[in-house]
Amino acid sequence: MTTPPRPWSLVIHGGAGAITRSQTRPETDTGVRAALNAALDAGGAILAAGGTSLDAVEAAVRVLEDDPHFNAGRGSAFTYEGKNELDAAIMEGATLRAGSVAGVTTTKNPVTLARVVMEQSAHVLLGREGADAFSREHGLDQADADWFATPERRRQLEELLSNGGKFDVDMKYGTVGAVAVDQAGHIAAATSTGGVTGKRWGRIGDSPLIGAGTYADDRGAAVSCTGAGEFFIRESVAFQINARVRFLGESLQQAADTVIAEVKALGGTGGVIVTAADGEMAWSFTTASMYRGCAAWDGRRKVALYEDEG
Repeated sequence: MTTPPRPWSLVIHGGAGAITRSQTRPETDTGVRAALNAALDAGGAILAAGGTSLDAVEAAVRVLEDDPHFNAGRGSAFTYEGKNELDAAIMEGATLRAGSVAGVTTTKNPVTLARVVMEQSAHVLLGREGADAFSREHGLDQADADWFATPERRRQLEELLSNGGKFDVDMKYGTVGAVAVDQAGHIAAATSTGGVTGKRWGRIGDSPLIGAGTYADDRGAAVSCTGAGEFFIRESVAFQINARVRFLGESLQQAADTVIAEVKALGGTGGVIVTAADGEMAWSFTTASMYRGCAAWDGRRKVALYEDEG
């Protein structure tokens, strides 16, 4: 007698913003979809084989960090001074262990550095020169500035500076993230970003802040956020969604829609991806697009970019 597969699920995002279908070049559309599918393949293969949700979200995010279509790792946004400063976080729902980094400049895959912080230090959040030093001390793959920089991101900075250097509040260029539940019923979340074009003074957004842009608790939900980070911080979006699921018994979709509506009411835009220990999945966003995808044990699989794709 064949044993039925145990539930697992994976949801990913590549950022939310004001980009419409008509504004997207065909080759960009194709490239983004291919990268999202590759990330689902990487994380889904781990989950289907009985691997952990933590391994799955790290693997999925690493794929997106390495792809220049996204604002994470290679292809990260430039600061006002023309540098790349990277943030990432990862969290394990079974134990509430978490690790994150902010303002790192030389680690090829910041999500992996966040995991090493979680597993091999006494801390949760490391920043800037200290995080870079910790990365080197633990033998993680390093990269020079040319690896992270892309012509398109430099063009975006030059455009912003030519318009007076106004802060890129629309968040048009995508943070990446993943949430998953494995066959053991444990959930995890990971998020990685280059921040926003033209950021100054060591600005840090929601992505590396546990409870704001990233959160996972087996008793509630795993959440990864993308969007206007200042608003997500003020709303503690990731934790709020988890709390509504855990304490109020709301569905993932209800909790996500409610909290994202609160972000919108404050004047912020963006989106979230969510999963829970029973394999339920959801996403919610207020923008014209959110690059996203999901896969599950029962064959469900979807990759979508624009609002009209459901």
